[in-house]
Amino acid sequence: MPRVVGIDAGTVSLDVCGLIDGRLSLDLTWPTADAIADPEGFIAGLSAAGEPDLVVAPSGYGLPVRPARDASDEDLRLAFLAGPDERGGIGGLRRLVRRLAASALPLVFTPGVVHLDTVPAHRKINRVDLGTADKVCATVLAMEEQRQRTGRRVEDISFILLELGGAFTAAVAVDRGRIVDGLGGTSGPIGWRASGALDGEVAFLAGTVTKALLFGGGVETVAGSSSGGRALAIAAYVEGAVKAVAQLRLSAPEADEVVVSGRGAADTELLQGLHTGLQGVAPVRRLEGFALVAKQGAQGAALLADGLAGGRHEALVTRLRIREAQGTVLDHLHVIPPAVARRTLGLDIRG
Repeated sequence: MPRVVGIDAGTVSLDVCGLIDGRLSLDLTWPTADAIADPEGFIAGLSAAGEPDLVVAPSGYGLPVRPARDASDEDLRLAFLAGPDERGGIGGLRRLVRRLAASALPLVFTPGVVHLDTVPAHRKINRVDLGTADKVCATVLAMEEQRQRTGRRVEDISFILLELGGAFTAAVAVDRGRIVDGLGGTSGPIGWRASGALDGEVAFLAGTVTKALLFGGGVETVAGSSSGGRALAIAAYVEGAVKAVAQLRLSAPEADEVVVSGRGAADTELLQGLHTGLQGVAPVRRLEGFALVAKQGAQGAALLADGLAGGRHEALVTRLRIREAQGTVLDHLHVIPPAVARRTLGLDIRG
């Protein structure tokens, strides 16, 4: 009867979902800034339903499954892709996670899409962000929800998860119960706050692409730039999401549903736009989940923790080959040498 906790560290909120023998026991949320400012209070909240047997920690861009206490500073920099002095983006979350790892809690880190051996190597070339670890968790929730709703075997489930997050838009392709492709928030379409994939010439003109730059230029920026900007921004947002689905259908041709998660999934205007744009492609369904407060990523992280702890969802975790994940987010770079990327993160610097 495993007692587990899943954490989703988002740009806006930090959510916690707990399960005891597969049943909901914790359903909590904090503003991310508050959790970073008060790590001790946040850590205490994780044991509110009793000491957990396993906690899936915020894992950023992901790491192969391993106890957080065994993770080095290098591991954390690779997971959160922030240099030693970086304060923009998710740099603050890395500091919180370092404090979590130093606690007595049985935390583990989990992979992003790029770490999974179910994604063919050619789809990883020059890619880091095919979907962060929390997108893998949301996918776990969507798979379990579809399994329960349809009665299908896990290996018969195929869909596209479309995450409309508070900052980024991302998508994950599931083919016959396995993740086979993805578009991460920094490599996919325009997001609510973030610009999505940057035109290479825009990156050149920017001179320096900081972590903070990756979190700007999205719908909010476009909508405030001129009169009529909101309509323009929403058109780009919806069409970009539709294009992401169309692209990933090439990797998951049997996908018969588009599952929408994230904050944007609650916006009826956006959902209607997706229904219209994807008419004749696949039906659109909002990911409901089983918790009232915690985001879908936290719920999926709890299911993942339950499976890793040998609970009810072990077969799902086994099918996804979560335990077999390996490598680092820098392993597939060719456009720049991995050594250059490591130096940017403050690694391998010698005096």
